[in-house]
Amino acid sequence: MTTMPTDQEPRSYYVGVDVGTGSVRAALVDQKGVLVAFADQPTKKWEPQFNHHEQSSEDIWAACCVVTKKIVQGIDLNQVRGLGFDATCSLVVLDKQFHPLPVNHEGDSHRNIIMWLDHRAVSQVHRINETKHRVLQYVGGVMSVEMQAPKLLWLK
Repeated sequence: MTTMPTDQEPRSYYVGVDVGTGSVRAALVDQKGVLVAFADQPTKKWEPQFNHHEQSSEDIWAACCVVTKKIVQGIDLNQVRGLGFDATCSLVVLDKQFHPLPVNHEGDSHRNIIMWLDHRAVSQVHRINETKHRVLQYVGGVMSVEMQAPKLLWLK
């Protein structure tokens, strides 16, 4: 009995989604790492005043859905074996029911993300760093204004 090589194995696919500062991108690759499909979708950004950079979690989620649906169009979804997801380190603010809360003086709850590049919490980061608390050793000795703790303190 002769066995034939099985080149007819069904393809496996992997989805990668990257949420960046200005857009969401998604790629579909096969089990060999070959790029099968790619899509990107811009996201909205607001700068209501100098150094205040905001986004909308609902807008970003909608963009994630758009690009993911585009790249899997026409394939058997049962062949998708994995999903990788990464995003910028921004602060998303939601209430207990997961509804957006405003991060701005205007009270616009649609804008519920303080972006990583936002520098509104400069005085708060100075206040944190002046403590010289031992926990700062885990972030290089000083906290950056682009980290979450100063932004949370600003919100408080």
